[in-house]
Formats: sequence, structure tokens, C-alpha cells
Amino acid sequence: MLRYIYTLLPSMADGLAVTLEVFILTLVLSIPLGIVVSMLRIIRIKLISRITELYIWVMRGTPLMLQIVFIFFGLPVIGITFDRFAAVIIAFVLNYAAYFGEIFRGGIESIDKGQYEAAKVLGLSSYRTFTRIILPQMFKIVLPSIANEVITLVKDTSLVYVVGIGELLRAGKTASNRDASLIPLALVGVVYLLLTAVFTVVFNKIEKRYSYYE
Repeated sequence: MLRYIYTLLPSMADGLAVTLEVFILTLVLSIPLGIVVSMLRIIRIKLISRITELYIWVMRGTPLMLQIVFIFFGLPVIGITFDRFAAVIIAFVLNYAAYFGEIFRGGIESIDKGQYEAAKVLGLSSYRTFTRIILPQMFKIVLPSIANEVITLVKDTSLVYVVGIGELLRAGKTASNRDASLIPLALVGVVYLLLTAVFTVVFNKIEKRYSYYE
């Protein structure tokens, strides 16, 4: 069995590399975009707020797989074409930015309004107030929710198979079908469990770092 598992490692490693690439790019791009979305959602200009609310509703109300299919297969109908990987990243970023945006909005709105007034009295600009006072506290409040979304993202990366990208789960399925064995899928499950365990530990340490706000 160990020899068989060893033969699976190259294809699994290639699939894992794609999975991690999708995961990292989505996280790096969707969190900043989520902050922007949260600000647009609570802005006092009603038109912008309503458009942002509609975007969030569409992204959260439709399956991520459908969004991937629409971007890759649907947009070319109107002359907008992306390659497979770009379509996947666009779909993932837009989807997760909507979720992060709502999480951040909840965090921002839960902060006492008196802190804004105190910062104004101290002469801090709106930018410094947000980045130095509001943003750190917001992250402390929303960290558990962000951690949940990150864990979900790890598993959602398996959806890229719908456009033919060879990620971790696809590599496992291919080997399983070829060899009529469940060992490749079991190995994939172990890798996903290890990834989620690593990110759980990371977020626990981050939460401890922000514990001084309690």
C-alpha cells in the first residue's frame, strides 16, 4: 500500500499546488475587496449602497459553481472571454468578497459610535480613525467568522473541476477511477483535514494576538 501511495504523490502534489494557488489568490484579493464592499454597503449614498446590496444578494444567493460556469461559459456569449484559471479566480473573489463584505459590515457596525467621536476630538482624520482604531477592533470581532469562511474556501477549491482544472480532488478522482481504489480519495481527505487543521491553528494564534482588545 505504501508503494501505491508513493506512486500517487506526484499527481497529488500537482493538484495540491493548484488548490493552494486558487486558495491564496482568492484570500489575498477577496479580503481587501470585502473591506471595500463593506464600506460601500454602509455608505450614506443610497444608490451605491443599494447596488452593493444587490451584488451581495446575487453572490450569496446563487451557488459558486453556477457563478464559475456563468463566467467561463456564459460571458463569451456577449464577447467577454477568460481562460479557465482567470474565470475561476474572478468567480471565487467576487463570491467571497460578498461574504467577507457582510462579515466586515457587521463588525464595523458593532463598534461603539463613541469611538468615532473620540477620534474626532483627538484630531484624527477619517482614514487614520478607520485604519488605527476601527479596523483592528473589527478584525478582532469578526475573526471567528473569517476563520469559518477560510475553512469553507479550502473545500470550495474543489469546485474548479467544473471547468476542467486539475486540482487536488480531481487528481484523487482520476486515480480512483483508473485504479478502482478508494485509497486516492482517502488520501485527498487526509490532505484536506491537514489543511484545515493548519488554518485552525493559525487563526487561534491570531485571535490570541488580538486578545488585548478584550
